[in-house]
Amino acid sequence: MTPNVLQFPPVFGSLGQLRVRFDESRNVLWTIMNPRGRACFNEGLLEDLRKCYWNVEEYNRKHIQEKGNCSILYTVLCSSHPTVYSYGGDIHLFKNMILEKDGKGLRNYAQLCIDTVYRLSVNCNLPMTTISLVQGEALGGGFEGALCCSYIVAERRSRFGLPEILFNLFPGMGAYHFLARRLVLKKVEELMTSGTIYSAEELYELGVVDVLAENGCGEKAVYDFVRDHRRRIKAHHGIDAVRQDYSRVTKADLERTADIWVDTALKLDRSDIKIMERIVRAQSTKSSETHQALSADIVGV
Repeated sequence: MTPNVLQFPPVFGSLGQLRVRFDESRNVLWTIMNPRGRACFNEGLLEDLRKCYWNVEEYNRKHIQEKGNCSILYTVLCSSHPTVYSYGGDIHLFKNMILEKDGKGLRNYAQLCIDTVYRLSVNCNLPMTTISLVQGEALGGGFEGALCCSYIVAERRSRFGLPEILFNLFPGMGAYHFLARRLVLKKVEELMTSGTIYSAEELYELGVVDVLAENGCGEKAVYDFVRDHRRRIKAHHGIDAVRQDYSRVTKADLERTADIWVDTALKLDRSDIKIMERIVRAQSTKSSETHQALSADIVGV
């Protein structure tokens, strides 16, 4: 059954690379990434995401003051691309900044990322729940963008990976912190250093993916999750609060990690840059097989 989809209130203004729709009957806000060009977190999309989730928090706080509860109980971060959730960071932009030794530019980019992933990771500091719906490739920062949400729903066709190790870098926007909420540290570091592409089913078995959906059924799986979650929503919100306290990730933690990421990026050499260029070309084919072949080729060198 098609949900009652309404245009969300104009508090959001113009969002050029993010489509927003509100299913008022189920209190679910869908935020659908629609990046221009390559399916990555370019600066324009990051600005839209930051504006959107800041307004989610403000809108809900106002609703609590007026009505005593949140209007938006669930946010879903997903992609308009049929086969790609997100390739993550704008590697082409990184390459140029590294060549120009533009540490300030890299730090500004990292801050844009952190402003959104932190807000999602703490459910906007409100009694609400953040969900990522992955229906394709989620690589690098794309994987981090999924991980920062409280729950991950993934279709079987989805693939996840952290390819930064292939060009001598590491994922610096929260992967370590958010994976450590779900896995033992040894496994966290294995995922971060292997360059391996993992299936949704493999990560479901590890406990990284929360809901494994059949291909084409991701949206239905989200609504099934929401229906079941709402039956015990007070208990879930309490558990979320305990989780936040037990495995707290502060904004300062993420910013310190990003500083290390910037310092490491600025040390990359021409051979690392060439690999970055090859990954950008592989991603442009929109093919997981191409990326997997490239990963195997680089790891084997």
